Amino acid sequence: MQVLWKMERGIIKDILKEFLHPKPAYNTISTVLRVMENKGFVAHEQVGAFFQFYPLITKEAYAKTQAKSLIKTYYESSLPKFIAAFARDENLSTEDMEQINQIFAIAKESKKE
Repeated sequence: MQVLWKMERGIIKDILKEFLHPKPAYNTISTVLRVMENKGFVAHEQVGAFFQFYPLITKEAYAKTQAKSLIKTYYESSLPKFIAAFARDENLSTEDMEQINQIFAIAKESKKE
């Protein structure tokens, strides 16, 4: 997805050029693009003999989807369990925790409105 967002549109050959070594196999990129297409994240159109792929979802929307999936799969759909595990394992600084508290305080206030 990162490559497609950067390129905006691309055929598999051009997408492969964007990867550092070791580059994934052509078939691997093709398979991943098809899976992403089935999930509604990318689409393609035929351009000559090739399929040109392009993103259907923004980075922000994709990140939100992936985060929700992570929390559902590994933390029983519990955001508090996820935050607790992350805070415990990442040794968050006091500054980080204060910023997180501010984010939650702002979100709480906006829910009241």
